[in-house]
Amino acid sequence: MEFGKISENDLEKIDFKLPPDPPETTTVLKKGKGKTKFYIGCAKWGRKDWVGKLYPNGTKDKDFLQQYAKQFNSIEFNGFFYNVHSREQVEKWVKAVPRGFLFCPKFTQYITHIRRLQNTKAEVDEFLNIVSAFGKHLGPIFLMPNPQMGLKHLETIENFINDLPADIDLFLELRHEEWYNGSSGYNKELYQFLQKSKRGIVITDAAGRRDCVHMHLSTPECFIRFVGNALHRTDYLRIDEWVKRIKEWMGEGLERCYFFMHQHEELHSPELIKYFIEQMNKHCGTDIPLPVLYNEGSLF
Repeated sequence: MEFGKISENDLEKIDFKLPPDPPETTTVLKKGKGKTKFYIGCAKWGRKDWVGKLYPNGTKDKDFLQQYAKQFNSIEFNGFFYNVHSREQVEKWVKAVPRGFLFCPKFTQYITHIRRLQNTKAEVDEFLNIVSAFGKHLGPIFLMPNPQMGLKHLETIENFINDLPADIDLFLELRHEEWYNGSSGYNKELYQFLQKSKRGIVITDAAGRRDCVHMHLSTPECFIRFVGNALHRTDYLRIDEWVKRIKEWMGEGLERCYFFMHQHEELHSPELIKYFIEQMNKHCGTDIPLPVLYNEGSLF
């Protein structure tokens, strides 16, 4: 994942402290029921360089998903962004995972980046039909409009979301800087629309785009995409910040937490997600199963 990538020297210059929660987030969380459920994982499972690290030595490609699902209970499924898979393929994936495992697919790039959310009814219907094959294993679907879509596309985004079935669990990620201008840190009109529609907001924590760490929750759930920097020391400091904030949210009523680990080099994702889980269990009283790393070196 290249989004928000900066040089190693510049990492030391950034203030990675999370901004305070806006009043809207506190209000939304207080309406939540608490007893937070956690869905934690990575963005892909098909990494050959995880054999001997996250997967046992000798693991075949066809068994990667099965091994991944032994370690984590969810995946941020970017694969759908690049390719339209079949229901038959989805059904095969479902058979490889245990009860309770969730796939969180991303809308395809044809819908979001090429057509820019317009005149896509046939493609959206096809996409929703395919992902419905996940059944009870379908988690939130997340929508990332073309990064060039700024404030002038507000109506297009709202219309697209309004046209989706009401029972679709949806989180929205925005990349254009215009959405984060102003003292509120997030466009108020869009925020109010999402809150009223009961749609979630993605928080993307990347070193080079601190505006995307906006801390706005429109539902009592969070969907966090964390982008690390090859296990740089600041990765661990940033994780510590998130553990503190999630602990606060848990006390305020957070119902679900989706936390997905990215690295600019995904080889290193397992180590950092394990550290996150260790710190959550240590400081938040959770009992999230730790992934087993077969060839674990020093964290620092």
